[in-house]
Amino acid sequence: MNPYSPVVVKTLTARLDRNQVAAFRRGMQEVLRMDQPRVVFDFCSVTHLDSAGIDFLLNCLSAIVRRDGELKLAAVSPQAATVLEITRVGRFFEIFPTVEDAVRSFDTFLPNAPSFPEPWDLFRAASDNHSPSEDLTGSAPQQI
Repeated sequence: MNPYSPVVVKTLTARLDRNQVAAFRRGMQEVLRMDQPRVVFDFCSVTHLDSAGIDFLLNCLSAIVRRDGELKLAAVSPQAATVLEITRVGRFFEIFPTVEDAVRSFDTFLPNAPSFPEPWDLFRAASDNHSPSEDLTGSAPQQI
């Protein structure tokens, strides 16, 4: 991801339905042609989201990911959040409480990622718990 590419914020209309999607899609064409687009959809005004709106979101996500970019949602209204949850489409997006949080998130690397131990630490821990006289099954060797 190019750390210097601009973040494009697009504010969605109150109704994200078939009529509005067509106009919004035309406005997105330039963004969808960018290399590594970083896009935030501002949902603060959205009160109606139907299947055409869901289809539009998934198509935008697909196009942006194919260009090695990211699409994040911000300020999702309760109505839109309900539709995203019921359709299970929300799980495909990072959703932020504000546009500012979403924009800032592009400059942070995995802010909520759990802390994973380094592989060699796992190896050391395993070897500390394994005595040299044990074989790989964990039992002591048999004497003949």
